[in-house]
Amino acid sequence: MKDIVIAGAGIGGLTAALALRQQDFNVRVIEQAEYLSEIGAGLQLSPNAMHVMQALGISQPLCAVAFRPKAAQMRHYQSAKLYFSVPLAEACISRYGAQYVHIHRADLQRVLWQACQQAGVSFHFSESVIGYHHADSGVHIHLASGQSWQADCLIGADGIKSKVHSAMLGEQQARFTGQVAWRGTVPSQCLPTGLVSENANLWVGPGRHFVSYYVRSGEAVNFVAVEERSDWQTESWSQLGDVQELRRAFAGWHPAVSDILAATQQCYLWALHDRAPLSRWTDGHVALLGDACHPMLPFLAQGAAMAMEDAYVLAAMLKQFTDIKQALLQYQQRRLPRTSTIQTQALKNAALYHMQNPLQRTKLDILAGLSACGLSDQIAVRKLDYIYNYNVVDRS
Repeated sequence: MKDIVIAGAGIGGLTAALALRQQDFNVRVIEQAEYLSEIGAGLQLSPNAMHVMQALGISQPLCAVAFRPKAAQMRHYQSAKLYFSVPLAEACISRYGAQYVHIHRADLQRVLWQACQQAGVSFHFSESVIGYHHADSGVHIHLASGQSWQADCLIGADGIKSKVHSAMLGEQQARFTGQVAWRGTVPSQCLPTGLVSENANLWVGPGRHFVSYYVRSGEAVNFVAVEERSDWQTESWSQLGDVQELRRAFAGWHPAVSDILAATQQCYLWALHDRAPLSRWTDGHVALLGDACHPMLPFLAQGAAMAMEDAYVLAAMLKQFTDIKQALLQYQQRRLPRTSTIQTQALKNAALYHMQNPLQRTKLDILAGLSACGLSDQIAVRKLDYIYNYNVVDRS
């Protein structure tokens, strides 16, 4: 039985651990945190991600703690003018064969964690990978504690600051995108009834945008507020933000935004970083996964989904090819083009969402004009098809 070590117990690392264990690999996960915490907020899992969850047998417990939105809508930040409305719910099942759900990151993490434990994955907390070197028998993994482990394969799922990435490709600083994100959740009972529609709600305005949706079976509203600024470059999900500063940044926005912020008691603030698409993710018996190789802006809501797709393909290739080096190269070949495309498109969406130039404002005006007859909805659906209609389970 091949021995696989995964650096990182985030969403990508946990999904990979479960997928690999279900393929009968021995799996050990190394996580630098003392325990899995509730840090983080909501995630959108589109049908391409849910295909993976279904294949791993955890879609039912996941959906039990999630929320299924009716549509994805984009509106003007003040007038609420509709640019498009993409039907989700039953429409996603009919068109793509899987649901679209909103879920709190901690709830998703808990479902994955429990499934990994039941499958027999081994976890090692308060430890981290700092490097590796190859040997005839596989790979020697260097840990921060001074220990050295031996394994057949090492997977770097340790995020945008990945030490495995650095050991493989050298120190490469992630680039600050000139944008920061505020995140928070508000109990639904603290908001006026009907204030937040049962959709993925996107409000766009000059230099900023605001996303809101229900999580935890409708018991809470998650929000992500992104603004362009250069005076904050801390890349940490656990850094508390100033709620008053957040409210000032979105002053004058529609009540569906301002009332959420008025009820907000706590928020987190972090700078958005990314990297240009890489040309390779593998080195012999070592491979990267998720944000460690393709960190992306959240403007397509695909960060977690891409890590899940990575995890499933990785496990499938390691099962299909007995030679680990060949398996990892096949994994890279299958995943790199898709993630690079989505990275690039997510970056482009910032210009549209933030009305950065006359061309983008004209595009929005055209969408608004086409919305009355439903044409903008059809355009938006077709532009999302390449993401949502992709099923790695069938392709692997």
